[in-house]
Amino acid sequence: MASITTDSTPFADPEGFERAAELMSSAGRITVLTGAGVSTDSGIPDFRGPQGVWTKDPSAEAMADFDTYMGDVTVRRQVWLSRRAHQAWSAEPNAAHRALADLAGTGRLRALITQNIDGLHQRGGTPEDEVVEVHGTMLWVRCMRCSLRTPAEEVLARLDEESDPKCRRCGGIQKSDTISFGQRLDPEVIERAAQAARECDVFVAVGTSLSVHPVAGLCDVAMMARADLVVINAEPTPYDDFASAVLRDPIGDVVPALVERVRSRAGA
Repeated sequence: MASITTDSTPFADPEGFERAAELMSSAGRITVLTGAGVSTDSGIPDFRGPQGVWTKDPSAEAMADFDTYMGDVTVRRQVWLSRRAHQAWSAEPNAAHRALADLAGTGRLRALITQNIDGLHQRGGTPEDEVVEVHGTMLWVRCMRCSLRTPAEEVLARLDEESDPKCRRCGGIQKSDTISFGQRLDPEVIERAAQAARECDVFVAVGTSLSVHPVAGLCDVAMMARADLVVINAEPTPYDDFASAVLRDPIGDVVPALVERVRSRAGA
């Protein structure tokens, strides 16, 4: 099958692209779920892809375990150094982040649910109150004893003198305000995400393996509410067979093209 071109960008599955574009441009409410694949063009590697952090170094996944972090000061020291060196501090929003901000500008974005912790959606222009960070944010640090939140840069600045910086209010163990394996998700945040999934016409999953629950189950919530599912991901996901459209094209190309269709229909 010959490929077509939209804004000079070829797409591997023209029919799939057109189907996704029509669904999104005719929807009154669109909920988007993003994963690590959205930020790879900003220089932040994903986790489970062929070049993912955990694919290339399986031992790195163990550092994301909550109980291990809380019980092993050596692991905490490694995590703090890793956090300070994270690519997100120098990363800039890419074309997909900016396109999703443009989608918000059409008034059709019900919510942007993200598994990412890098804050690039907000920096890319999506309003803070429309972003649901289900796995938290690395931009803040939380005390595990008294729950004090402190800007991460303030805590990271102490690493030259303190290898495991403690809370300055109560002396408790501090941790990036993100959700680790074995750590409970915030039920209010998850309910907010589920409500956005229930209240949309189209649910778009972008750059996520859809293998981590309960977040992946938001696809089920949306489909049970009769929303169409669009999956945009380089690798197959467990939800591909249930989606109305599955696109394998580069996220930085296909997401802006889809949003441009929505904006054209909306007259934005």
